[in-house]
Amino acid sequence: MYIRDIFNQNKLCVSFEIFPPKATTPAEEVMSAARELSFLSPSYMSVTCGAGGSAAGSFDTIDTASYIKNELNTEALAHLTCVLNGREATDKSLARLKAEGIQNVLALRGDLPQGFTEPQGDFKHACDLVSYIKENSDLCIGAACYPEGHVESSDIEDDLDRLKYKVDCGVDFLVTQLFFDNNMLYSFLYKAARKNIDVPVTAGIMPVMGRAQIQRMCTISGATLTPKFKAMVDKFYGNSKALCQAGIAYATEQIIDLISNGVKNIHIYTMNKPEVAEKIMYNIKDILE
Repeated sequence: MYIRDIFNQNKLCVSFEIFPPKATTPAEEVMSAARELSFLSPSYMSVTCGAGGSAAGSFDTIDTASYIKNELNTEALAHLTCVLNGREATDKSLARLKAEGIQNVLALRGDLPQGFTEPQGDFKHACDLVSYIKENSDLCIGAACYPEGHVESSDIEDDLDRLKYKVDCGVDFLVTQLFFDNNMLYSFLYKAARKNIDVPVTAGIMPVMGRAQIQRMCTISGATLTPKFKAMVDKFYGNSKALCQAGIAYATEQIIDLISNGVKNIHIYTMNKPEVAEKIMYNIKDILE
């Protein structure tokens, strides 16, 4: 099923993200996490790429997405990057996706590996990859957006202009990078509407599970930390269980506020921890019903 059709049902949509196994991680660990997450009945599950645009192990993004789609009967969204991949590699991925019955991709440039200053493949930007997928497949295409602007953009207006162009290349829906201040998303949605960016936007929420995780993700995403969030982290920094519990409460509060203000699509970055997603889903179960 196309994810755009899921959105067209006009219901609250909660989805999860997981990552495929690393070279040192048994595939069964990721498959087990995916199984547990599927029990929570997400609208779909997305599967990231590994560092450099692909999974380091033999059980890669498409294998994981196929397991979710064909074994767990949950709709899957496979990430596809172009930072190190050209047309030949992309064609192979598109053929594998079709063979596995996967109908949805998230088209991304991908993070530049250490030592690289620009993409090395045929596509320099995500919009180039979007156009190529649109021309060479019948996939439903998602793309990333940044509530506070991409870290490489000069300002939010420049970033929105680039986003508008990317959407016009064939994007069916958008998924935001993480953010910790809902007002940033509301401002982004208002500005995006002014640019006539009219595809569905899914709000990406990452529950806090460790201080190092926060610092790393904020560097990548450009997300700012609210005083309330900083106080929470400072208070519970030395107690990992307390920080995780507080992070789940903070994420739950974010989601409730988003839904209360009309946001219908929520994407939870689970970090392959089903127990965290389960607690959040329990906290909002009556709201979802």
